[in-house]
Amino acid sequence: MELEGKRSRSISSSKMIAASVLVTLIAFSTLTIGMATPAAAQQQQQQQPQQLPGETPGASSSSSNAACGQVVSGVVNLTANLNCSGDGLIVGGPNTVINMNGFSIAGPGQDSSKVGIMVPNVDNVVVNGPGSISNFQAGVLLTGATGFAINSVILSNNQIGTFMTGAENAQVQQNIIQGNSIGVASHSSTGSAIDSNLMNGNLLAGITFVNTQQSNVGMNNVVGSQNGVFLDGQSTQNTISANNVLENVIDLNNANGLPTNINANQYTDNSCETSNPSGLCIGR
Repeated sequence: MELEGKRSRSISSSKMIAASVLVTLIAFSTLTIGMATPAAAQQQQQQQPQQLPGETPGASSSSSNAACGQVVSGVVNLTANLNCSGDGLIVGGPNTVINMNGFSIAGPGQDSSKVGIMVPNVDNVVVNGPGSISNFQAGVLLTGATGFAINSVILSNNQIGTFMTGAENAQVQQNIIQGNSIGVASHSSTGSAIDSNLMNGNLLAGITFVNTQQSNVGMNNVVGSQNGVFLDGQSTQNTISANNVLENVIDLNNANGLPTNINANQYTDNSCETSNPSGLCIGR
């Protein structure tokens, strides 16, 4: 009877935690409506200097004087820390590369509606560290972007470290993601690769998938969250493998205990202690 009571409390706790994650994502999605959109980015781009004769249309020369709230494209090299009272950088063109060069982009706080790096329907954007993005509602926000990549960046003290919605083939690799409410969140996205990140102390979840398909989560260390890795019932055909997911309230959570054959998610070789349903951890 005592064991059954503990199991019942654990399942109840799992559902409450998952509900908190979903409420946070829904609230965040609502707040981001009306933020910088592709149309807004285009309007700001029109204020930039006109293209010079001989330049390739849609391309820009290297920029080393990025400022808070600026629409950027081409190769962007940070040369100083950015302390922003609003948004950080808004990517306005495809094939943009942002080199952090060891500098930081800091915002007005995670309770604001501001974003560190915004990628609105712009493809093949790369953010290279080392560097840090902190104190925003989202450190990085992808909306409808394809082929995004971020590596070697510290994402800390944001509401969500990296938030992908309607994105395809995004890569979040070899970053330190700590002290956010949610480390990485994916909503209605496909083909993401979340690999080799260190995630610590992200309150609600290290990684959260909502209606996300055919994505891989591998070789991450996820510690100190309510949910280590959470996938909802609409997230299908994802692979969660070779992760260390420890010291979370629930390490691996497949839709609050939904059998994995129903949503066709695969969990293999994960070192963890608690899972819902049981049996997702090595030797447990």
